[in-house]
Amino acid sequence: MKQIGIGILGLGTVGTGLCKLIAENQELIEKRLGLSLDLKLALVRDLKRKRILPQGRLTTDPKRILQDPEIQIIVEVMGGMQPAKDLIIQALKAGKTVVTANKELIARSGHELLTLATETGQDLYFEASVAGGIPIIRTLKESLTANKISGLYGIINGTTNYILSKMSQQGSTLEAALAKAQEQGYAEADPASDIEGWDAAYKLAILASIAFGSRVEMERVHVEGIGKIQPVDLKYCQDLGYTLKLLAIGKNSPAGIEVRVHP
Repeated sequence: MKQIGIGILGLGTVGTGLCKLIAENQELIEKRLGLSLDLKLALVRDLKRKRILPQGRLTTDPKRILQDPEIQIIVEVMGGMQPAKDLIIQALKAGKTVVTANKELIARSGHELLTLATETGQDLYFEASVAGGIPIIRTLKESLTANKISGLYGIINGTTNYILSKMSQQGSTLEAALAKAQEQGYAEADPASDIEGWDAAYKLAILASIAFGSRVEMERVHVEGIGKIQPVDLKYCQDLGYTLKLLAIGKNSPAGIEVRVHP
């Protein structure tokens, strides 16, 4: 059976989850694809930390992954702009297929990276960057190709949705609801990107670019988070028959493209 070598850049929460999924579903993957996936190497910062992969499959040197001829697919789950961007560029130039879940990177530099992928004859997949469990990016790019999309509306950040639900249902403060979200694993240790609305904004920029067929730059997205929301705001909403959510809204009209994230 053909074997596909995989190198992972980053072995945090997402990278560890990926390793678990491949291990648990290896038999199903082989049955459906007719090939097996081999997690050859993972890039980490600290070799001393206990990981899901054995020490022999861990490295602090990205070149070991990028230059390994037995690795065909590079999965980037580091997050942030750098060094993720440079490593993806090197991977594409080295003839590797790249899969990334990095919404900020795709929102800010996706056009550049996709252009490079075309030039190098490689594939760059980013379905996991936005609502990967649905999935929505492939649907927009392929299934709805013949449709003219005029609007996007949605709740695309689970952390703020959880927090606002707790505040509405239990009268919790934002701080208390956030602490509960972190305890339950719904929020990162540093939740700034979620609370300030940037996570949703990155996702909206990606979706709007695909849906409207036009490059949406992050600098043009209006972003307002939920940091100023207080329990009294939720109470007023309930009294008036409404609820409060952080919405991502994209509109495409003859006047132009409008993209905004706010409560």
